[in-house]
Amino acid sequence: MAAPVLQAIEADGTTWDDPSEEQLHDLLADMSLSCRFVVVNRLDGEPADQHYMQVYLNDDLSYQVEYREGGPDRHFQAWVPREHEIFAVEPVAKVLQDWAFGRPGWREALSWVPWSPAESCARHHPLTAPR
Repeated sequence: MAAPVLQAIEADGTTWDDPSEEQLHDLLADMSLSCRFVVVNRLDGEPADQHYMQVYLNDDLSYQVEYREGGPDRHFQAWVPREHEIFAVEPVAKVLQDWAFGRPGWREALSWVPWSPAESCARHHPLTAPR
């Protein structure tokens, strides 16, 4: 049996090896304020544990999306507002699915900025941006 290439981890610690596109969508759709994040690790990247995408559900139900492709200089983030109640997860799910399955277009789909421990993605959030 081949080793998994992807591994999804929910906030409660549940893991999914090589999740399908539908599973990735469902993991994001099932997020709530008590189960706020999903991390998808690419297990075939070098250095190990440095290739992932994660989605975090903010208090206002917007999303913070991050991806990393190696060292700290390859770590980026984007804020995604919740525009439609029913289909709110769709743009985020599409980016995650395209990233996970190596399809083009996911980098251009969001406004990525370098991640910084000193500045959270909230600086891009219109309700919390400094005035």
